[in-house]
Amino acid sequence: MDVITRHLGEFGDGLLITVELTLLSLAGALAAGVVVAAMRVSPVGVLRAAGTAYVETLQNIPLLVWLVLAVFGLPEIGVMAGLFTTAAIVIALYQGAYMAEAVRSGINAVPVGQGEAARALGLTFTQSLRMVILPQALRTVVQPLGNIAIMTIMNTALAAAVGVVELTAAANRVNLAEAQPIWIFVTAGLLYMALSACAGLTTGALERKLAILR
Repeated sequence: MDVITRHLGEFGDGLLITVELTLLSLAGALAAGVVVAAMRVSPVGVLRAAGTAYVETLQNIPLLVWLVLAVFGLPEIGVMAGLFTTAAIVIALYQGAYMAEAVRSGINAVPVGQGEAARALGLTFTQSLRMVILPQALRTVVQPLGNIAIMTIMNTALAAAVGVVELTAAANRVNLAEAQPIWIFVTAGLLYMALSACAGLTTGALERKLAILR
């Protein structure tokens, strides 16, 4: 255990970067997911096709491939950004595809009569979606969104492959210096487990608070 106490600073810094990367990625993913889900249920065929293309493209190419393409490919076309920023955007867009499917399932779970009532009141599609459908849809998919949050925590580890010094990269650096992989990576795993447990507990509390009684 001495190896862990000697490197608490490195683990703490890596954990902080992981938390920041997770929160920024989740915020971006939720925004992208809501927009894409709205496109997928839109009455406009072009928007539905674009939303479907986004989801199918992002979900069927591994996140690591997207990270490598963004980090090494964007500078080739003159787009310059820091490693952390690039990783956060790529993870957000990738997780946004899964968020979109979760939100769309919530939209489909809202009774059809809610949309019909909104239209009867003279609301446009966008207004009914924003004021009537989405608030109910999001409340029904808290648990799936929580699962995606946990998935996002795990996926931030892939940012280590492109140079972001988050928790996995920090653990690897400590291991290169100390050559104690069992203690070091067990500690990293426990920290990921703690983050996932926090996300799960938060999701459970939100689900109980926002549950819709039918």
